[in-house]
Amino acid sequence: MDQAVEDKLPIEPPRVAPARPGRHSAAAVLPRAVPRRRRGLSPLTVRIFAVNALALIILAVGLLYLDRYHQSLTESEFDALDMQARLIAGALGEGATEVSDAGVPSLDLGAAQALVRRLAEPTSARVRLFDADGHLIVDSQLSARGGGMVQVTPLPEIPPRNPISRLAVALYEWVFNWWPRRENLPPFPAGLVESADRLPEVDHALGGEAASATYAGSDRHLVLDVGVPVQRYRQVVGALGVSISSQGIDEDVRSVRLEILAVFAGALAVTVLLAVYLAGTIARPIRRLALAAERVRRGRTRVAIPDFSRRGDEIGDLSRALREMTEAQFQRLEAIERFAADVAHEIKNPLTSLRSAIETAGRIADPTQQRRLMALVLEDIQRIDRLISDIASASRLDAELARAEPAPVDLAKLLDALVEVQCATGDADQPALSLEADARAGLVIAGIEDRLVQVFRNLIANATSFSPPGGTIRVVAVRIGPTVRVSIEDEGPGVPPGKELAIFDRFYSERPRAEKFGLHSGLGLSISKQIVEAHGGTIRAENRVDADRTVRGARFIVQFPALPHPAP
Repeated sequence: MDQAVEDKLPIEPPRVAPARPGRHSAAAVLPRAVPRRRRGLSPLTVRIFAVNALALIILAVGLLYLDRYHQSLTESEFDALDMQARLIAGALGEGATEVSDAGVPSLDLGAAQALVRRLAEPTSARVRLFDADGHLIVDSQLSARGGGMVQVTPLPEIPPRNPISRLAVALYEWVFNWWPRRENLPPFPAGLVESADRLPEVDHALGGEAASATYAGSDRHLVLDVGVPVQRYRQVVGALGVSISSQGIDEDVRSVRLEILAVFAGALAVTVLLAVYLAGTIARPIRRLALAAERVRRGRTRVAIPDFSRRGDEIGDLSRALREMTEAQFQRLEAIERFAADVAHEIKNPLTSLRSAIETAGRIADPTQQRRLMALVLEDIQRIDRLISDIASASRLDAELARAEPAPVDLAKLLDALVEVQCATGDADQPALSLEADARAGLVIAGIEDRLVQVFRNLIANATSFSPPGGTIRVVAVRIGPTVRVSIEDEGPGVPPGKELAIFDRFYSERPRAEKFGLHSGLGLSISKQIVEAHGGTIRAENRVDADRTVRGARFIVQFPALPHPAP
């Protein structure tokens, strides 16, 4: 018997033209050089980290700027400094002034000095008192000792004991001490300021109005200074200058910034860990899949694609698809190799017969025997031609099935037309054909009509060749649930025991004894099986037996998924 379609019949191997002199043959052209495997971090890992860290870095930089926060602290410090200056100026106006006989108020130098030192002592501000002429009377950080002046300066900030904290503070000072807003400020006068005109805000206060100014200190901190008039009976008797370093403000801002940096460092560490995790779950599996696919491309040996199908995500789907694609590719390659070997074997037989007949014809002088040998040669040539045609048809079948668009096919009408044509063109001694198919049962499937005709024509021809003269071939089509079942029964000798699957192999041939050898290539059932499975169906063969297990013929059963049948 002919064989039917197998799972996937291979595509015809590509033909390679022979190489011309001085040129490479097509088979000798090697693939392009495979790119080297990347070392270190993959670009995808870097992108994952960059995307996760970018927003965090932008937010941290914005928070580290804190200009409005620093400005609000400065304004609050100015308000507190102005309030402190006004309280000291009021106390001086009430308790450290004297009135001359002419009714002109003036500062009492001794009382003013004592009062200024006492009021400035609990604060960190520096207080300077100038008389009405702008001459310095008292400076809270200058003290007369042993006929000279001693300057009192605040102690420097105690550095933190923790080396990490010291390093953080040093780095902070190195970075933020270059803040641009401090470069354009005038320097604050250092040491003894004997005249009020060196402090414009104090000089302005001698005119009766308070003023303030900001200076750049010698220690990279700002100096905030407020000038307030000292009045008695609304008459200006002097001016008070109260100044303070922005060290406290800068320490507060620094503390906030370091806390932000600590949070940022923790968040950045988490981001790095997330990037490493994502690299391990995304980038690394993709790289492994890419390398495995590259090995598949470079060689024909079977390569194991990593299996990530248990992940349940897109990478798992990609892994499953690559594994199935690779397995199908190797199955196709193995099928092509087997197909090529089978073709070589099948063609070799008639070629051997041809060679023997031609060698024999040269040694025979009898014309009658020579004609017989030439008839054998002609039969072998026809056999080779038929074999090559069937092989070419089988090789093109995969591509044609992939390109064609399926359409609804009514198997009842198709089988009716096929049986009618077979009966009209058949010989008188051929077995009779009977069809049992109800068109109202919904025997409609999605398929390619020409190829379905080829399947049933092969099966009917196969049944015809094995049926005895005067026998009957029954074609029965029924709908069973979601499938359409077509069975073709003959009254021949049946399928040889144990060969129910082998008859669908390529080039398998189990023909009737009376049939002339070489009329069939052994591809009919193989092609039929391939077409049926391409339509999502199944095909199988079995023997028809009666109650006493006597074989009464063969039965081929084909099943296809049915299209939905509209309710009557």
